[in-house]
Amino acid sequence: MNPQISILGTGWLGLPLSQNLIGKNYVVKGSTTSQDKLSILKDKGILAYSIALNEQGPKGDITSFLDGSIILIINIPPGLRRNPETNYVAKIKNLIPHIAQSTIEKVLFVSSTSVFADQEEFPLISQETAPNASSNAGKQLIEVEKLLQNSTKFKTTILRFAGLFDSRRHPARMLSKRKNIKNPKAPVNLIHREDCIGVIEKIIETDSWNSVFNASYPDHPQKALYYTKVCEQMGLPKPDYNLDTVSKGKVIDSENITKTIDYAFKIKL
Repeated sequence: MNPQISILGTGWLGLPLSQNLIGKNYVVKGSTTSQDKLSILKDKGILAYSIALNEQGPKGDITSFLDGSIILIINIPPGLRRNPETNYVAKIKNLIPHIAQSTIEKVLFVSSTSVFADQEEFPLISQETAPNASSNAGKQLIEVEKLLQNSTKFKTTILRFAGLFDSRRHPARMLSKRKNIKNPKAPVNLIHREDCIGVIEKIIETDSWNSVFNASYPDHPQKALYYTKVCEQMGLPKPDYNLDTVSKGKVIDSENITKTIDYAFKIKL
């Protein structure tokens, strides 16, 4: 019998993930901060809860949301672009005691490859590479990863996704409107939503806990060349790059995903 799963955050990624897991006979509890979305989740077979992470502690019936579940997937981004003053670390720190007191045995934390700083030499980033972010969001993600990994009450796997995209949500749509874009020669690190879901399901199926995975499609074309091509294919204006600047970036190595959990990427860039 498949274990019950609670998914904290059922948005662009969490909702289709929930539906996929339900299709594989998992019982799924899902959270949202929108009262209007509760009925949508219920219509899709998700046991819906209104939960919001606050710096003072979770708001909503977090006890019932976690009760009976063995796996918790934390899929709540820091949201620091909209609110730079947000203390994401405090939100997760005050969530952890609730997890520790619940039936949860395994936690999957959806993090980001932004925990690694861009550099001129485009370093190859593996799961052994130590995070070195200089941005506020990256630093907070690093601290949250450590908080979860240090808990002895549950096993934690960290899953760091590169840039997310699908057919409708693609960075090229935003870049086509911009001028004087920096880092034209930087490697591209992206992963399709379908592969995000596939990797998460593989981690669960293979019982790969107390692990760290960096997830990006294995090809890393040059930024300027790639996004110019994609914009042409989409019929969008070409982005304008500053070719005189020194490019900084990184190459996210996903070899541990293909080898450790035997995952084959499905959607090419």
